[in-house]
Amino acid sequence: MEHFAAVLSREESDALASRIEAHFERHGFGLWAVEIPDATTFAGFIGLSIPGFEAPFTPCVEIGWRLAPAYWGRGYATEGARTVLDFAFSELRLDEVVSFTVPGNLASRRVMEKIGMVHDPADDFDLPVRPGGPRPRRHVLYRITRPTR
Repeated sequence: MEHFAAVLSREESDALASRIEAHFERHGFGLWAVEIPDATTFAGFIGLSIPGFEAPFTPCVEIGWRLAPAYWGRGYATEGARTVLDFAFSELRLDEVVSFTVPGNLASRRVMEKIGMVHDPADDFDLPVRPGGPRPRRHVLYRITRPTR
């Protein structure tokens, strides 16, 4: 949650888990829990979601990840994201997957680049916020298209 406005409260975390479950039921895919054998049964999540806001690139499917700090810098996000992309393109037959973050989230941006995503500054956008929420924050957008075989 380093690049988020705040850490989630227990209630907010439970609500997020409920939204993740509902997303799976509605779309047949979502954010999967990350288990690291011999380390932890829950290190965070990696997966696919459909953003709930309007932007020039929506509707779309986003790949994303959140791992506990103890598991950063070990390649877990990259390994998991590659597996999720393979699922997105081979099983779901998606034509494109996007990802976005704040410009200063260099670790996530490196993961995006390692998995083959491309950033075009012309696609950068201000993430919309809920009424009463923090001001919109600039985000960088990365894209990857399904490989041709």
